[in-house]
Amino acid sequence: MAKGILGRKVGMTQVFSENGELIPVTVVQAEPNVVLQKKTMENDGYESLQLGFADQKKNRVNKAGQGHADKANTTPKRYVREIRNVNLDDYEVGQEVKVDIFEAGDIIDVTGTSKGKGFQGAIKRHNQSRGPMTHGSRYHRRPGAMGVIDPMRVFKGKNLPGQMGNEQVTLQNLEVVQVDVDRNLLLIKGNVPGPKKSYVKISSAIKASK
Repeated sequence: MAKGILGRKVGMTQVFSENGELIPVTVVQAEPNVVLQKKTMENDGYESLQLGFADQKKNRVNKAGQGHADKANTTPKRYVREIRNVNLDDYEVGQEVKVDIFEAGDIIDVTGTSKGKGFQGAIKRHNQSRGPMTHGSRYHRRPGAMGVIDPMRVFKGKNLPGQMGNEQVTLQNLEVVQVDVDRNLLLIKGNVPGPKKSYVKISSAIKASK
């Protein structure tokens, strides 16, 4: 069965493996999560475990959010996500979920919000090629042809300049290098989406080879 936890990206560092190999790792602070709700097939039409992470400011909580947290005997949480394919019998509402559910060598998926890049052109946003910069060319970094003559319109989905980044991204099949239970830290091989201090969801990999 799957397992998961929510955390905050601290930054990157590097560790040495037992054979002396240098491994770049991302440090994720995963303080104990609280089980806010157990969604069942009877009540919700699907099964999942709702986790909460990081306390929300009191002036940002409405009555519905306060009541939802009160059912779990906890404070309203700022970051709330659901984990699917979990054995719900292993959890109770209000229970704390800690980093010790993972161990070194586990294969995981990490979901976060990518860094926002603002409004970018087609070259940076879609990795398109530029035109010649000399010999009288007047075509440098613009988008290419908008569309052929026949439809007399631009097709939906055309790669054009626009907002880049700041969207949900999932990196799959990452490896847990180290688990620090005392400091609630997970060291994950490679990089994970988002800037420092951003929130991430860590769950068992759904495409990991058996």
